[in-house]
Amino acid sequence: MEIVDVLKKESVISNLAAKTKPEVIQELAEQVVLIYPVLNKDNLVSVLIEREKLCSTAVDEGVAIPHGKISGLSNIIVAFGRSKDGIDFESLDGNPTQLFILLLAPENSSGVHLKLLARISRIFKNPDFRSRLIKADRQEQIYEIIIEEDAKN
Repeated sequence: MEIVDVLKKESVISNLAAKTKPEVIQELAEQVVLIYPVLNKDNLVSVLIEREKLCSTAVDEGVAIPHGKISGLSNIIVAFGRSKDGIDFESLDGNPTQLFILLLAPENSSGVHLKLLARISRIFKNPDFRSRLIKADRQEQIYEIIIEEDAKN
């Protein structure tokens, strides 16, 4: 599975308004619910917050991959948000996080979402790619940069 299979342009937020970790999760969940109105925003937020309590999903290099399994979901959903200033997301390197890739998987999924999670991690390790995402002006540009990078891998 590739990112292009599950990321919609409408689920890309080019400039997050959020200033805190809970606000980031809330804002990404709200965006997902706009596109998938059958989902329950409060449930999404609850699942994601519970996952964050286990260990922060902020890896390093300004990237976080908040994720969780959602009951009743039939397909994987991905959303993306960017904060040019960065947000304290309790990253492993202690630096602010700027790039957020939300991954929601069906409750009964196993291998597919783990493979996509690994793919996202691998792609977002590229410093040139991250820099291009941070410098992009619009939602459409961010989406195209992600799709272009995904196609290379």
